[in-house]
Amino acid sequence: MTHKIKILKQFADEIHMGNKTFEVRKNDRGYQKGDCICFDVIDEYGHELNGEKYTKHPIVGRTYRITYVLSGWGIEKDYVVFSFCKD
Repeated sequence: MTHKIKILKQFADEIHMGNKTFEVRKNDRGYQKGDCICFDVIDEYGHELNGEKYTKHPIVGRTYRITYVLSGWGIEKDYVVFSFCKD
């Protein structure tokens, strides 16, 4: 399954630099190891800036694969932490 999720530019920059390889998300999509994720970069107000600089961000259009999913163990109910790598 492929999940298309929004991410703030500041975090997208960290993913692009290789510093951020995990996400904390509400598990409303049933994230599982092996699933793919694609990111849409948004501004601090939650707006996708179609046709502008964020659609040209280096992580937009790339696919990442979930490598590990953690729930429970101190993670808030209905949330997960998952790690990912470039597909």
